[in-house]
Amino acid sequence: MKPPGSDGLRQLLGLSLGFVGVVMFGGTLPMTSLALEAFDPWFIALGRAAIAAVPAALLLVLFRRPFPPRVARGSLAIAAAGTVIGFPAFSAFALQTVPAAHGAIVLGLLPLATAIAAVVINGERPRRAFWAWSTLGAVLVIAMAVRDAETVPGWGDAFFVLAGASAAIGYAHYARIAPWVSGWESISWALVLTSPLTVTVCALIWRPEYLAAPLPAVLGLLYTALFSVFLGFFFWNAGMAIGGVARVAQVQLLQTFVTIALAALILGESVGMTTWAFAVAVAFVVLMARRSAGRAH
Repeated sequence: MKPPGSDGLRQLLGLSLGFVGVVMFGGTLPMTSLALEAFDPWFIALGRAAIAAVPAALLLVLFRRPFPPRVARGSLAIAAAGTVIGFPAFSAFALQTVPAAHGAIVLGLLPLATAIAAVVINGERPRRAFWAWSTLGAVLVIAMAVRDAETVPGWGDAFFVLAGASAAIGYAHYARIAPWVSGWESISWALVLTSPLTVTVCALIWRPEYLAAPLPAVLGLLYTALFSVFLGFFFWNAGMAIGGVARVAQVQLLQTFVTIALAALILGESVGMTTWAFAVAVAFVVLMARRSAGRAH
């Protein structure tokens, strides 16, 4: 028998861990924009995974972690393809034609897409009220993004949609293998298993001028390697495993505003008071979605 309030504390822990991951993920688009000043999109997408594979391999060796069991390998491969390859590659291509703040469109849709993936892949069944609040949150964020972005929808938006779909499917599969592989192990194995591909391609597309890349571009690449694709997943995967994919995914609605704040600070993009008003509204929606996320009967 569970102690009174244990479920609530478990959900709170899951949401808290997920939020730490979201803050780290929030810097991905601005830092990718910085990296694009000197590096090719494919080099950024695969290079960050190749760099992150080094600490990932060291941790797995240090803690003597066994290879994931057969039951988890299929989902691990899908998760790696979506989060290590798909999301960074599509995002980098999108950012060649649209500003970082415009990425709020895909970030606004990502929590809802992740919840849908959780239903299809993991069999989660949130209540109808959860879907209503989730949809409202997505509409709010999209409305904010469309209002603020001075960009005509085009290929950049299509790439962001593909990036969001890749991430949502990957997140759901990480949660699927949580009973056998912990959060930090799953992303570490994903990076190590894809390293033959990422290292080989990076070596093939390497350019000598990368050695003279400006410091901001180098720091942008290193951030995406160490935080976006590595440490952020330690917290994000653990949060989803503890609090449930559909519930914790709603915290990612706040990632949009973390991204916009960092885009303003790092890239000098202007942010008005209306954007912060949207942030308050979205925070309320996240709270309501959390309260209504119990399983349907």
